[in-house]
Amino acid sequence: MKKQHLTTFLFCTLLSANSLSQGIDFGRGEVTVTVPSSYSSAEKTPLIILLHGYGSNGERQDSYLGFSRIADKYNFLLVAPTGTRESSGRQATFWNATSACCNFQEPSIDDNAYIMGIIERMKEEYNIDSNRVYLVGHSNGGFMSYQLAYNNSESIAAIVSLAGASHADERAAPKNPVHVLQIHGTDDSTIRYEGGDIQGNDYPGAKESVIQWAEYNQCTDEGVERELRDLESSLEGHESSVLLYNNGCQEGGSSELWTISEGSHVPRVSESFSSQVVEWLYDHPKI
Repeated sequence: MKKQHLTTFLFCTLLSANSLSQGIDFGRGEVTVTVPSSYSSAEKTPLIILLHGYGSNGERQDSYLGFSRIADKYNFLLVAPTGTRESSGRQATFWNATSACCNFQEPSIDDNAYIMGIIERMKEEYNIDSNRVYLVGHSNGGFMSYQLAYNNSESIAAIVSLAGASHADERAAPKNPVHVLQIHGTDDSTIRYEGGDIQGNDYPGAKESVIQWAEYNQCTDEGVERELRDLESSLEGHESSVLLYNNGCQEGGSSELWTISEGSHVPRVSESFSSQVVEWLYDHPKI
């Protein structure tokens, strides 16, 4: 790998599968960037931004889902930032996504600008494939991924929300189509599969979120059921159903739901979970 010229201090440590970890300050302190060992500045490389759930952080989220462990295999750059810490009470870390989740104390936090700033800085430091900028978020990170896609539809190719939700308020469609994948367990008692509210602020259910984005992407037909998937290691067999909206959609847009039957808010993901997510992302570039 060629040495990158950075204006901030960098440290490097070897990760599994020989990928490289580098620390970059994107404006709120140093964040770990995973660089595949095959990275070349002469070739455009996909970028995945991984967003943690409420109270977690980037490192723990990556440890849970394991995207850095497969960065070499699939040749993508990974950034897993950490949100802002609450100033009182539980002092949990959060992303300021929607009124439902999860900014309970700090109304002025602009996480849209912060995360888009990460993407722009990554484009300055690395040869990023602008048609393959992806977001993956868990819970609060899923809420944030939807909002980033809505507000920056010209830049985001696709998002994956695990146990998150879109917005409940009515809005006009975003300017550009975006591919959306919602993954949700039917036994999620934190962000309910059928929708609910947090402190009186509503959020849509899993299917409702997917239908909302199918309409945004101008998909014309009912969802089509596809093959079952194995997403949860503690549940026997291929337990997860697939509902796909991709007929008549605007080019560059679709909407999909993977339902984990009896899955919880923090499912015990299968060994192939992260690979299935990355392969789905790679099948859904910006057009």
